[in-house]
Amino acid sequence: MTTRARLTLDPAFRVAPVEPRLFGSFVEHMGRCVYTGIFEPGHPSAGPDGFRTDVLELVRELGVTLVRYPGGNFVSNHRWEDGVGPAEHRPTTLDLAWRTVEDNSFGLNEFMAWTARAEVEPMMALNLGTRGVAEALNLVEYATFPAGTRWSELRRSHGADKPHDIRLWCLGNELDGPWQMGHKTAREYGRLAAETARALKRFDPTLSLVACGSSNSSIPTFGSWEAQVLEETYDLVDYISLHAYYDPSDGDADSFLASAADMEHMIRSVAATADHVAATLRSRKRLKLSFDEWNVWYQSRFGGESSLDWARHPRLIEDRYDVTDAVVVGSLLITLLRNADRVGVACQAQLANVIAPIMTEPGGPAWRQSIFHPFALTARHARGEVLRVEPEAATIETARYGEVPAVWATATHDPATGAMTLFAVNRDRGAACDLDVVLPGGLEPVEHVELADEDPSAANSAAQPYRVVPRPGSGLRHQDRLATLTLPPTSWTMVRFAVKE
Repeated sequence: MTTRARLTLDPAFRVAPVEPRLFGSFVEHMGRCVYTGIFEPGHPSAGPDGFRTDVLELVRELGVTLVRYPGGNFVSNHRWEDGVGPAEHRPTTLDLAWRTVEDNSFGLNEFMAWTARAEVEPMMALNLGTRGVAEALNLVEYATFPAGTRWSELRRSHGADKPHDIRLWCLGNELDGPWQMGHKTAREYGRLAAETARALKRFDPTLSLVACGSSNSSIPTFGSWEAQVLEETYDLVDYISLHAYYDPSDGDADSFLASAADMEHMIRSVAATADHVAATLRSRKRLKLSFDEWNVWYQSRFGGESSLDWARHPRLIEDRYDVTDAVVVGSLLITLLRNADRVGVACQAQLANVIAPIMTEPGGPAWRQSIFHPFALTARHARGEVLRVEPEAATIETARYGEVPAVWATATHDPATGAMTLFAVNRDRGAACDLDVVLPGGLEPVEHVELADEDPSAANSAAQPYRVVPRPGSGLRHQDRLATLTLPPTSWTMVRFAVKE
């Protein structure tokens, strides 16, 4: 069976410019993300700095523009001072978030050296769980002040003569969650975040600050948390955060494939709450959103922090991603682009090994998971401005989200060249879809790739690293201002159009 859908690409239907920060990632001291992930002294590919160059090559290929660090739950019990100075003098500490023995051999200065090698922007999280305003100021001074003060001179004595260029700072992490070290009520957190923001803006008014929003949309305080926090912080911060993970473990594949419906609802709900607070405060500022944790996560397979034994760099939530997971990730990227007028930052969590697009073996290879591919191609080809795209398509009934369109899509337009790129997902597991694309005059297709498989549970591994890869699409027909292509069941597709020469 084949269904039919139709959409129009028109450069006049502009949403917002493509923000490079939408293609961020996340490195937390959790499991093997850092140790034997991005950092493994003694690995055959590692140089004197201990960075795995095979992973660095994949990070560049992935197209990551920004990386959030060092957490995550880890940051709420973290003393940044333990991760600076001569490595041999750093203490071994306990991370209460993930019950990990942390040797602190990788810390702030190593991370900043790694971001330079990876050519990504750093996004730094502050501990507002077990620490406060003074410790935050000390860290920002250590990291960013040029010279001549206690903390800047300490940095220079550690070999980092020039200040680090860190412009984006998170005011804590998920402090609405009772699992968090230093869990707070919205009012408690809002007051602390406001006082920290005032101090940091006094230090450097050009810093960009992210207030903690809800850790997920199902927590009972969702919405009220954002409202109360923003009543304290609205004119002091630049973003409020959103976090969401989507779990396929319950077997409801139709709802899982429609996960983007929840992400879009969450974005619009938080944006509406922010706008309400702005109205009550008589503020003309329009707050942006930082979706700084998102991904597919088989969360129900994880027994929780209490199930963990104390260990050093354990294998932790190293989920194996298949074709269906990749299609969902592609649909979530489409959603972030569709809402580029409000979402200014986004970070897929995490970068290596821990629910990650990149997997490694200690002393061994690194490879791309299935979810690597839609991220890499979207980051590479989403250029210029996002266009408003509203497909006319059949609907699918889902248990979690009701009726959703079978086709989910967005597109970008490069005003400099006239080129357009279409990104589309077919959520239907049982039927292909013939998609009619109405184009402006003068365009022709130049690339058509799709990620699909007769076995939607197919996945990559160290033994079969290329089992799931994007392949050239077939059957695209183009005449005048109409292109027609077939979207396979459970598929992600990209088509690039260029101006005829």
